[in-house]
Amino acid sequence: MANVTPFNQTVLHWFDQYGRKDLPWQNPITPYRVWVSEIMLQQTQVKTVIPYFQRFMKTFPTVIDLANASQDQVLNLWTGLGYYARARNLHKAAQMVAEQYQGEFPTSVDGLVELPGIGRSTAGAIASISMGISAPIMDGNVKRVLTRFHAIEGWPGTSKVEKDLWRIAEANTPPERTGHYTQAMMDLGATLCTRSKPACGVCPLQPECKAYELGTPTAFPHSKPKKEKPVKSARFLMILNDQNELLLQQRPDSGIWGGLYCVPEHQPDTKQYNLPDHIEKEEWPAFRHTFSHYHLDITPVLCELTENGPEAKDSAPNTSKIMEPQGRLWYNMQQELTVGTAAPMVTLIETLKRHLAG
Repeated sequence: MANVTPFNQTVLHWFDQYGRKDLPWQNPITPYRVWVSEIMLQQTQVKTVIPYFQRFMKTFPTVIDLANASQDQVLNLWTGLGYYARARNLHKAAQMVAEQYQGEFPTSVDGLVELPGIGRSTAGAIASISMGISAPIMDGNVKRVLTRFHAIEGWPGTSKVEKDLWRIAEANTPPERTGHYTQAMMDLGATLCTRSKPACGVCPLQPECKAYELGTPTAFPHSKPKKEKPVKSARFLMILNDQNELLLQQRPDSGIWGGLYCVPEHQPDTKQYNLPDHIEKEEWPAFRHTFSHYHLDITPVLCELTENGPEAKDSAPNTSKIMEPQGRLWYNMQQELTVGTAAPMVTLIETLKRHLAG
């Protein structure tokens, strides 16, 4: 139950003086703008999100505009933000809001969590910031502030610690000015109670902070037990036709880079490339791309058609044996990409352009 507490009054007083009030999604504040910003801010810093958010709003100013867009358009604007399932769910949720709610967002936390990609914390942020509903949130910044203030032992990913944090968050969420309180908690974590160098000397919560009292604020929250990331490897085929156009194929929605266009992947344990004899193959040095759960060592292989055979241009040369195609296109590298592409593939394409330019 929402209450007025010394904790939330201290936080609100700090927000009035120092809280951020000029972020792009705060002017104007609407459920749509708050929702998009919250999805973009998951696993991503504010300074990185701002230009993406501005481009997104310019292209899709309303939830209806987003719902009417193609997935390729959405993924193209998302390229570089990572965690692409967020973008696919954003698009699906927009279509649900347009079709099932006549373009208006549900006005309760329970209703919001029914939309794809919206969990309890994101729903709380949308409800509190844009609708004035008293609802708690639990993003990374809030977890850090609360675990330090109460010196909570254990990794927040465990169910016991998570339940304790939600209980504390609910108890301290005020009945009024919830939107300001929510923003203030995120701001405190982002600007003062930072991960490695907290500014305890100017933090309004410092006098009552248990972790500060212990002298070990950076020991909280406890880290996830370390586990060695496995290393996987894959070859990616940069197939050029006789016009120096690059073959791109759309990946399945599930798995890494779901729904994005990439050069075809070819597993390294397969001896044959399943390509015509008149293709010259040149293996480039491998480079590593790291995901949240594993490392991927990528070996690019340049494959150039040396003659204009029947496989060129209109049909990909035996690439159906490399990856089940969902969509394919021959990309003219002199033009701007208009489809969603994974960041490592953008880097690969730029490297290939320089290679061809000589």
